[in-house]
Formats: sequence, structure tokens, C-alpha cells
Amino acid sequence: MRNARTRKPYPSDVSDEEWSLVVGYLTLMKEDAPQREYPLRELFNALRYVIRYGIAWRAMPNDLPPWHAVHQQAHRWLAARCFETLAQDLRAVLRLAVGRQAEPT
Repeated sequence: MRNARTRKPYPSDVSDEEWSLVVGYLTLMKEDAPQREYPLRELFNALRYVIRYGIAWRAMPNDLPPWHAVHQQAHRWLAARCFETLAQDLRAVLRLAVGRQAEPT
């Protein structure tokens, strides 16, 4: 697995606090699984970079994981509905924070 901390951070990188919130939703297999070539956090950071800057997959900077690895992982996350589940849970937390029921009536 490549070392993610050998590069300078991008403004689009996930913070430690954000990462602790989303990692449970993104982990489709153990984070240190032997078949994982790139750290999960680096794949997520690379996806955030693509989304934040609106670039083509193949235009990703060379110090991020290769575009095809990020693209493939993004499709896995989408197929597993990771982002929908995260959004639903966040919505429930926000509703509870303002004194509403977790689910709309």
C-alpha cells in the first residue's frame, strides 16, 4: 500500500474529524485488507479532488492514486449506496439536533 503522507495536502482533503465520520460508511472491506493497493482515505481524497475542481478523471494530479483506481472505488461506493446511507443518517442527526423526530412524519 502506498504511503499517503508523502504528498502535500490539498484543500479538498478530508479532515481527521470528517474522516472519522465517513470512514464507517465507506469501508466495504477491512481498511487494511491485503488486496487494497491504496489507502481508503487517499481514494476518498482523490474523489473529493475530482468533485471539488470538476476535472476529468485522467487529469488528476500524479501524487494522488491513479484515476482508474479512484474511478473503480467510486463506482463500488455508489453501487453499495454508501453516500445515500450517509446522507440519510446525517439528515436524521440534523433533525434530532433541532428537536424534530429523526424521520419526517
